[in-house]
Amino acid sequence: MLDRAAKPSLTIRLCQPRGFCAGVDRAIQIVVLALKKYGAPVYVRHEIVHNRYVVEGLQKLGAVFIEELDEIPAEHQSSPVVFSAHGVPKSVPADAQARNLFYLDATCPLVSKVHKQAMRHQRLGRHVLLIGHAGHPEVIGTMGQLPEGVVTLIESEEDVERFNPADPSALGFVTQTTLSVEDTAGVIRALEEKFPEIHAAAAESICYATTNRQEAVKETAAGSDLFLVVGAPNSSNSMRLVEVAERAGAKMSLLVQRASDIPWERIGAIGTLGLSAGASAPEILVDEIIDAFRERFDVTVDLAVTATETENFPVMRALRDVELTRADMAFVNG
Repeated sequence: MLDRAAKPSLTIRLCQPRGFCAGVDRAIQIVVLALKKYGAPVYVRHEIVHNRYVVEGLQKLGAVFIEELDEIPAEHQSSPVVFSAHGVPKSVPADAQARNLFYLDATCPLVSKVHKQAMRHQRLGRHVLLIGHAGHPEVIGTMGQLPEGVVTLIESEEDVERFNPADPSALGFVTQTTLSVEDTAGVIRALEEKFPEIHAAAAESICYATTNRQEAVKETAAGSDLFLVVGAPNSSNSMRLVEVAERAGAKMSLLVQRASDIPWERIGAIGTLGLSAGASAPEILVDEIIDAFRERFDVTVDLAVTATETENFPVMRALRDVELTRADMAFVNG
C-alpha cells in the first residue's frame, strides 16, 4: 500500500441514487424467500437480474439458472421456478401451466405496467410500436404479450423513417423501461412528427429508477476525469449510464463489473472520479471499487444527491409468511 503522504488526491463524486431499484430488490428477495420456504433447488428462468455477482450468490444458496423450462429435471417438477425481473412472453407461464409447474413471477411491476399499456393499445385497435433494443429480455417479454404482427420494434429514428403502417391513424407506442431518456425523446419526437395521430402510453414507460440514475450521472459527470458505472455489459440501464456520462462531459466513461475490471493502465493521472451503479448492481461492488481507489489515492468522497427514492414493491402473497433477515441478503449487502 502506498504511504498516504505519497498518494495523489482524488475526489470521488458518488451518485445518489445508484444501484438497486425496487424492482430488482423485489426480484432477488423472491428467489431468496422461495429458497427459505421451499428449499433448494429453486429454478430461475434466465438471469434474475443482469449481474453476475448476484447470480453467483444466489447459485451458492441453491438457485439453479436455466434458459428454458424443459431443462428442469423430471424429479424436480415440483420445485418452484421464478421468472426474471425483465418479464416473459405469455407463452412462458402457459408452458409452465401445461407442465404443472409451480411458478413465481418476479417481473418488475413497472415492466408489467408497460405490458398492460401495450395490450390496451391493441384492445383499442391500434398497431403497437415498442421503442427498445432488439434481443433484450424485456423487449422479448413485452412483444410476447401480443399476437404476432400486432407489434413493431422501433430502435432508432431511422427505423421511424422506414416504418410505413397500413393505417397511420391507428398507432400507439410504449417504451422499454431502461432506455436513455434523451435518445427515446428523439425517437418519440420523430414518431409524433411523422404520425401526428399516434397515441402515447397512458403513463411514462421509462421507469423512475432509470430516469433518476441518468439525472444523477448528468449532474456529476461534467468535469470528471473519469466516470465509472458499475454494472454488467448486458444491462441496458447500465450501458445507458455510460453513454449519459460521456454526453454530459466526462473525459472518459467506462463500465466495470467490479474492482478487478478497473483498467488502471488507461486511467493515468486523474483528480476527479464520477461513480454510479446500474439498477442491478449491489452496493458491495461500489464499496469494493472505492476501496480499490483508496489503495492508490488519497480519496475524498462527495455524495451527489439528486433524488430520494422511497419506492417499495412487495413480494407476492405466497411468500409473505416468510421472514427475510439481513443475513439472508448478506451475499448482496456485504
